[in-house]
Amino acid sequence: MNIKRCEKNPLICPSDVKPSRPDFKVEGVFNCGVARYNDQVILLCRVAESAVGTSEDEVRVPVVVNNNGTDQIDVITFVKSEHPELDFSDSREIHRAGAARGKIVNLTSLSHLRVARSTDGVHFEIAEQPSILPSSEEESWGMEDPRITQIGDVYYINYTSVTPNGPATSLISTRDFEQFTRHGVIFAPENKDVTIFPEKIGGMYMAFNRPVPSAIGGPEMWLAKSPDLIHWGEQKHFCGLSKDSERWDNGRIGGGAVPFLTDKGWVKIYHAADRNNRYCLGAFLLDKDDPSHILARTREPILQPEAEYERNGFFGNVVFTCGCLLEGSDVVIYYGAADDKICRVDIPLQDIFDAMETV
Repeated sequence: MNIKRCEKNPLICPSDVKPSRPDFKVEGVFNCGVARYNDQVILLCRVAESAVGTSEDEVRVPVVVNNNGTDQIDVITFVKSEHPELDFSDSREIHRAGAARGKIVNLTSLSHLRVARSTDGVHFEIAEQPSILPSSEEESWGMEDPRITQIGDVYYINYTSVTPNGPATSLISTRDFEQFTRHGVIFAPENKDVTIFPEKIGGMYMAFNRPVPSAIGGPEMWLAKSPDLIHWGEQKHFCGLSKDSERWDNGRIGGGAVPFLTDKGWVKIYHAADRNNRYCLGAFLLDKDDPSHILARTREPILQPEAEYERNGFFGNVVFTCGCLLEGSDVVIYYGAADDKICRVDIPLQDIFDAMETV
């Protein structure tokens, strides 16, 4: 497969992003939604910020709170030596300590969404301030991993909205990436990795989603239908995990980029991880009139973490996409590398087709 990583990779790094306030540090800019708007390529980037601590023994956690009717960002301080009941070993999360690690107590960073613009798809100018800030009601622990679906002249942005109640999926719309309208939660916790098809199919909107059952079942892909993009039902299991202990897709599967239509059917770029949390990308070919029907799929990854900037970072061995563009005969994938930077890879569409096996 002729995989062409952009020679300018990484395109956007934490050092390129101005923190939203002086006492914050940008830990990562990654997992961006992608769209074309007028003559520009728009990336709606997830920007993760932490609050700067004063010592190695201190972890300061930003959260959104409502103070007398106004949302504001507060900072909770944990002194590690005073909390032996907590596990601070994961750079992303604070857990209950113990032999069986407990539930998440807090995330160590707070993510917001920020627009980056480019006329050539390579050199981006990123906004100096957040484009969309998390709200205390729906995302007090942050907003993550946006996907952008254009329907007519409206861009629908679904994203993971995180609170202590769990990660849900919420929806925002815009016509210009300047003004944004919130539509609230569309998939309750724990459900994430949602991608909405860019047109109705059989008179209904359709979306992939990834519920995470805690007792029976695993983190796998489902399909849902909606008459209005708000109310979703007719859920149907789409694709499960590999049972092979050596496979790249035996840990979790979901999300990826918004599907795009070709003369062969819908192409869906998706992500999967193995049991060691190594994330790769694959592709499905789906029936044009019934996307629940898989026509073919790539058995091996079309992109896996091999470059240094993909193997090393805030959370290494990760390539993770939320959006792509079909540019002529190439699929242009913008992806998060190692959970802290944004990169680009171009892959000929025919090469993806050639790598697929009929199901």
